[in-house]
Amino acid sequence: MQRKRNGQLTAAPVPILAPPMGLQSIIQWLLPREDKFYAFLETQAAIAWDGASALAAFGRTAESAESVRDAVQRKEHEGDAIVHAVEEALAKTFVTPIDREDLQKLSSELDDILDFTNGAARACVLMGVAKPTEHMQRLTGMLVDCTAVLRDAVPHLRGHDYAALIEASRALRKLEKEADTIYRDGVHTLFHDQAIDAKVLLREKTVLEDIERAVDSCERVGDTLANLAIKNG
Repeated sequence: MQRKRNGQLTAAPVPILAPPMGLQSIIQWLLPREDKFYAFLETQAAIAWDGASALAAFGRTAESAESVRDAVQRKEHEGDAIVHAVEEALAKTFVTPIDREDLQKLSSELDDILDFTNGAARACVLMGVAKPTEHMQRLTGMLVDCTAVLRDAVPHLRGHDYAALIEASRALRKLEKEADTIYRDGVHTLFHDQAIDAKVLLREKTVLEDIERAVDSCERVGDTLANLAIKNG
């Protein structure tokens, strides 16, 4: 459009509009998003539940500690393969659905659950646990519950259902407190039973610690999911 100034036609100034989004947001909007990362995380969460369920079979349907160890270790190897796939995909992908640091952190924390679950199964074999104690079974049951929450919660990240992620984090925090009570009660029982041999005390405490760490790892994943919900919601 033109307007007169001092009897001459001049071009009207064109208003400069501020961009509605930052540069990174514009780039992410223009370029295709790599949703395969959601699939990686969802598979990791499902495998964590598989591993916990395999450990929980000890003393129930599984015949021996060795068979439990082998079953859990197969799941742990599957989880490791996905961690490597995530790392390779991050190195090759320019735009990710959420920050790459958050993706790497979440993948690593999900892998920690399997690592500690595998550690508990291996300890049962290495230290000669022929049958899980009541506290081991109860604590493993809590681990199964925690991983079930994560298995169901992680897909909400893909759907941007941030309220569901926060709710899952709260549920995991509650389960972790219950598991911590079981762990402390189990350790208290071990140290106050004068009839327990020192070797038995050591091996049972080691297994309980590994299971409790796996549960703690579930809570850390829940905290990360809640942080992502707050960050991206």
